[in-house]
Amino acid sequence: MTTQEVANQLVAYCKQGQFNEAINALYGDNIVSIEPDGAPMKEVRGLDAVKQKSEHFNSMVEEVHGMEISEPIVADKFFACTMKMDVTFKGAPRSSMEEVCLYKVENGKITQEEFFFTPQNPQG
Repeated sequence: MTTQEVANQLVAYCKQGQFNEAINALYGDNIVSIEPDGAPMKEVRGLDAVKQKSEHFNSMVEEVHGMEISEPIVADKFFACTMKMDVTFKGAPRSSMEEVCLYKVENGKITQEEFFFTPQNPQG
C-alpha cells in the first residue's frame, strides 16, 4: 500500500472506533510509538508493546462520548491528522483531548507514530 492508502485506511478505522483493527492491519512489527513528556508511556517499541499501550489507555477510560479525526495530510512517507476525543476517565471528570498525530510508513506499514498534545492527569 502507498502512504496515501495507509493513511486513508487508518482514518477509516478510527472513524469507526476500530483502533485494534487498525493496529493489527496497518502497523509493522517494529513500530515505535512516541508520546509527549508527561504521558503515562513516553515511548514503546514493537507491535506487542503498542497493543499493550492501547489496552492500558482503554483500561483508564470509563466512557467515550465522541471522537473526531481529520482527513490525512500526506507527504512522502509521512502523514498527519488531528484527533479530538470527548472522554471520561475512570475517577475523573469528563474532558476533551486534542492531538496532532504523525505517522511514518515504510513498505506499506506504519513504522512510527508520534502524538503531540498537552498531557492530562486522568486521575484528576
